[in-house]
Parts: sequence; C-alpha cells; structure tokens
Amino acid sequence: MRRAGGRTRGGGAPVRPTAPSALSALSALSALSALAALAALAGCSSASGATERPELRVDHPYIPRPASAEMAAGYFTVSNTGGRDDRLVEVVSDLTDDVSLHETAGGTMREVEGFDIPADGTLRLGRGGGHVMLMGLQGRPRIGQKVTFELRFETSEPITVEVPVTAMTYRPPSEEKTEKPTG
Repeated sequence: MRRAGGRTRGGGAPVRPTAPSALSALSALSALSALAALAALAGCSSASGATERPELRVDHPYIPRPASAEMAAGYFTVSNTGGRDDRLVEVVSDLTDDVSLHETAGGTMREVEGFDIPADGTLRLGRGGGHVMLMGLQGRPRIGQKVTFELRFETSEPITVEVPVTAMTYRPPSEEKTEKPTG
C-alpha cells in the first residue's frame, strides 16, 4: 500500500495520494453557503423586528363637494400590509394651508393628533368617523377637480395622492362597511 508522499509498501504498485474528492469539497461549500443563508435570515426574522416596517397603500381618496366655500372634508383608506404599525400624523394640501385630522364620535367632532394604522390592517377615514378637515378655502372646489394630499406618517415616507372632488352624495367602496377608524 502506498502512503501519502508516493512511497510504496510491500512492493506493490504505486498508489496516488488520497485527496479530498470533488464531492467532499462541494459538500463543504454547500454547508458554508447554507450557514451564511441562515445567518442572513436570522437577521430578518420576525422575532428581532429589526427590518420589519409598514407597507402602506392609499385607496379610494375623495372630497365630497362641500356645501360651503369655507371648508371641506377628505376621506380615504390606508392599507398596511407590513409587519409594523404606523400612524398618520399630518396631511398637507394644495387646496389650503389649514388642514387638520378630525374624528366624529357621539355626534361630536374633535381634532386628533393622528390615526393608528395597524400592521396587516386598514385605516378607513369616512363620513361619520375620521376625516381630513380642510378649512379656510378660497372657494368651493368643483366636481372633477383634483386636489393634492401629502400624507405624513410617524414611520413611513410621505405618500402623495391626487384626490378627486366628487358629488356630495358619492360613497366609495370603502364606505360600504361600517367600520370606524382606528385611532
């Protein structure tokens, strides 16, 4: 038999030194790759929460044409498909500088500091509940006019939406449900 180094033992034919097989090298490489992948996934795990964030989308925005030329209300739905809660804290508009967040409860309207948007949940602003109050208008907006809202959040980047002015009687699909806003 041959020992490493090319010598023979017992007069036999020389045998090539044994080297790690290609299969062993691939197995070692695969194991290292798997460990690296597991380490990367551990950093993204939901237990750590370090990389989870809200994923927000705005749907069904509208402003019913107001009865007066001084104020209007805006409504929309914010869906959060992310793994972390967020909060709507401000809305700015090109229609007026006087914009605030309000809710109506028990027949009383009051200003609020924001509305919560739960992880994997929805915030619905609608008639009789949460809404954006637009005051100090310079005139009554026309049906079909587009108003820009920039929604600002506690965590997420701002989202800009074009909000159509609709007929006073318009009801979007999001108002077919009777849910109140979270907040």
